[in-house]
Amino acid sequence: MPDFDPKLGRQMPPPPAAGSNQDVGPGQDTTLAKEADHAAAHQSEPQALGTSPEMKPGIGRELFLLFRDMFRNRKGWPMMRLALAILVVLIGNMVGQVRLNQWNGAFFDAVEKRNTPAFFEQLLVFVAIVAALLALVVAQTWLQERLKIRLRQRLTQILLHLWLKPNHAYQLGFMGEAARQPDQRLQEDCRLFSELSTELGVGMLQAFLLLVSFIGVLWTLSGETTFVIRGDEITIPGYMVWVAIGYAGIGSGLTWLVGRPLIRLNTLRYAREADLRFALVRVNESAESVSLYNGEDDERRNLDEFVEAVLRATRRLSGALARLTWITSGYGWLAIVVPILAAAPGYFSGRLSFGGMMMVVGAFNQVQAALRYFVDNFPKIADWRSAVLRVATFRQAAIDLEEVTAENGKIDIQPHPKGWLSFEGMTIALSDGSILIEDATAEIQPGERVLIMGESGAGKSTLFRAVAELWPWGSGTIRLPPGHEMMFLPQRPYLPLGTLRAALSYPASPDTFNDADIRAALDRCGLGEFVDMLDRNERWDKTMSLGQQQRVAFARVLLHRPRWVFMDEATSALDEENQAAMLSLFENELKGATVMSIGHRPGLEEFHTRTLHIRKTEEGAILLAKPSLRRAAHPRRRWIGHLHKRFGRSSHDPSQSKG
Repeated sequence: MPDFDPKLGRQMPPPPAAGSNQDVGPGQDTTLAKEADHAAAHQSEPQALGTSPEMKPGIGRELFLLFRDMFRNRKGWPMMRLALAILVVLIGNMVGQVRLNQWNGAFFDAVEKRNTPAFFEQLLVFVAIVAALLALVVAQTWLQERLKIRLRQRLTQILLHLWLKPNHAYQLGFMGEAARQPDQRLQEDCRLFSELSTELGVGMLQAFLLLVSFIGVLWTLSGETTFVIRGDEITIPGYMVWVAIGYAGIGSGLTWLVGRPLIRLNTLRYAREADLRFALVRVNESAESVSLYNGEDDERRNLDEFVEAVLRATRRLSGALARLTWITSGYGWLAIVVPILAAAPGYFSGRLSFGGMMMVVGAFNQVQAALRYFVDNFPKIADWRSAVLRVATFRQAAIDLEEVTAENGKIDIQPHPKGWLSFEGMTIALSDGSILIEDATAEIQPGERVLIMGESGAGKSTLFRAVAELWPWGSGTIRLPPGHEMMFLPQRPYLPLGTLRAALSYPASPDTFNDADIRAALDRCGLGEFVDMLDRNERWDKTMSLGQQQRVAFARVLLHRPRWVFMDEATSALDEENQAAMLSLFENELKGATVMSIGHRPGLEEFHTRTLHIRKTEEGAILLAKPSLRRAAHPRRRWIGHLHKRFGRSSHDPSQSKG
């Protein structure tokens, strides 16, 4: 999904990967996305902003930093308690397994001796042992699943906090590969990290406890084994232990050698899967435009490329898994006979009874299973390592964002001592340092309505984002009025999921405004047909036309009543009549509010007291004052008054078909 920008109250499309060839000029005023594309295209090769070797620490440091954040401020205590409970259950399981191995010897001795009473007695013992082990396994499963939930909850909270810091969601789009696909990092990668960390952590701890328990048993049972080689006797104490260690060591070494590429291939597969998911969501969100252009065939070709990239990555991964299977499966099959072969000399020499040999084999299998944990779980370990890498790099990119923007030059944002808006020697640059707007100085006082005009690509929308503190690159100073007095209206308003009441109240809670005020705002903005739908859950960004969505944004302004309103093509989808009705808010209900708007549509100048022009030069665009062409007030005011009465009296929207 596209990044969500809380400041502007809308979703921002992520810029393309660094190095993509884009011919879109900076500062496109039709959508913010065009400037993001252009800025991304100016990122230096081969690495985008913030993508550096330092962002790829070792696995140990990655895990330390992640778990340090999760356990900070005592918020990790629930996870710690679950981990301790799992440890207690594993110790109980270890005791049960040792007892089960002892039962093995007694049971098979009874079988060998044809001792019927002992045989049935051991069956009863077996039932008791298995019942206890079953209870422990169920408890372990429940605790393990709860730990997964806790881990995912805490990790997701940390990443969401970093991602949704003011302006971070937008600016992270310029951090390159490390911050791509935040949706996958926050959903799929967090899930994989939490589940696999728990499964592998508990599994390795259980393997270690079993190894500690059974290596002593195996050493004692195997005793000293003597081999005669060329007449010389060679005695090996704990012979079976060394066989188990050697066998597991050979298997682990071969597994690492053959399976190491799985880490990189899993990471690549997840990246290609995320690209495909984003492409599919983008087509779905733009289905109307695709259909209007008859672009289905072109979209199919584009999607086929994404699908082919996924399949190519999956084919490479499947080949690596197949090669690894030669080792893991062969290792597993041989494990059936290796302990019997190793224990056979003791049995045939008469030193071990049949039950004793079965105890040795059981202990060998437990030791060998613990030692071969790495072999059996290497594909899962590779999968987990990829998830750790993606989560850790995203976290680091979010943390390094401030430092990276500072290194590339940062506009100084300060509060204005009088609560005005001013630009003092402000230069706006692209992320590669090239100048977009050069040395702009201007001041906007309370009550003014200032229109900023300029040709496409001059940097109008980038100026809008700089005022919103979204675009940090450049120099000079912007002095802002108090943040709670400002509201920003982008070209495409953001309508959150949920009810229409929530969309109108955003970013405040849905119960902030009473029904009478909300209904009045809808009527005033020509949306009276929606007054009975306030509590209906809809995809309002799909149900409403763009023109209706823009009027929802003005209704939102009417409810919040900010003293400073910043608009970027906020009436682009409205006809002149609806545009006049919306802008008349600043002549009537919101009279006295300061307005800075960006646009180039005819008629806009008549609603503003001052006009600033952004003009392109070879050194960069410059900001020039232009005398206002505002016409005589009385005819316009009469027209606005007529429209005000019309929209205030009727909830019907005469221009609904026009947007």
